[in-house]
Amino acid sequence: MRPSVQVPAAVVMVRPHHFTVNTQTAQDNAFQAQMDVQGSDLSRRAYDEHTAAMAELERRGMRVHVFEGTDAATPDCVFPNNWFSTHAGGHVAIYPMKAANRRLERRADVIELLKAKYRVQDVIDYSGLEPDRLYLEGTGAMVLDHIDRVAYAVASDRTNSIALERFCTHFNFEPMVFPAADSRGVNIYHTNVLMCIGTDYALLGTDMITDDARRDEVITRLQDSGRDVIALTEAQIAQFAGNAIELQGRDGRLLALSQTAYDALDPSQIALIAQSATLVPLSIPTIEMAGGSVRCTIAGIHLAPRR
Repeated sequence: MRPSVQVPAAVVMVRPHHFTVNTQTAQDNAFQAQMDVQGSDLSRRAYDEHTAAMAELERRGMRVHVFEGTDAATPDCVFPNNWFSTHAGGHVAIYPMKAANRRLERRADVIELLKAKYRVQDVIDYSGLEPDRLYLEGTGAMVLDHIDRVAYAVASDRTNSIALERFCTHFNFEPMVFPAADSRGVNIYHTNVLMCIGTDYALLGTDMITDDARRDEVITRLQDSGRDVIALTEAQIAQFAGNAIELQGRDGRLLALSQTAYDALDPSQIALIAQSATLVPLSIPTIEMAGGSVRCTIAGIHLAPRR
């Protein structure tokens, strides 16, 4: 099976040392849990889950660059995909974040590692848009089709249209924005809880796209790219079934997703994915209490390694 430009073979992950639910993001993240457990026990559970997940990815041939999230002021540091992304040709983007404490997650040592280990031509920093309240929270706000060059994005406070247009112009993507909400009318805060694009398939919470015409356009665009569209129910989305990422392992493509997400899929959906990728369930129930799952914990590296 040939490598796919959609699929990174190396990732950045940040292991949490002070994990908790971020009160600054709870207002518009309906996926966050109300937790009774606090303090060191919670942090230890999240740390252990993350360590086991990294070990499983490495066992399957992934190159994992791990950083330690030791700053207690950054409870969401375990989700690095929101503040930076990497792109073929040597390009890196740094993003404007809505929550003030999430802005503290940006780390020079991560960018320096990318420059040292991979061929980086330029770094475009959009964080200067934050004073104007123009936010674009990375590959949480956008789900990128690296093959067909489309940036799918749910309209939200964390996905500003001006910031999105700037990114798409700089990185040669076509923006495709659509509205999405749950059955209670609560808007979806990040696109990557609703959608995952693999090489040969896409997972999508189709019924949660609230504009019928736009839903058809999104589905058609994905199908025109040669992908099978696997429709996820709202119940499956609530179990993080859309928050997955396809990766390049030693023996072929992998779909990394949580055990929660895997258990929510039905056998026919699993069988269709398995035609293209090996499903790798990772158990991170404590981390999922913060409103993100496996996709959020992984920042894919789409850069050429230095020899």
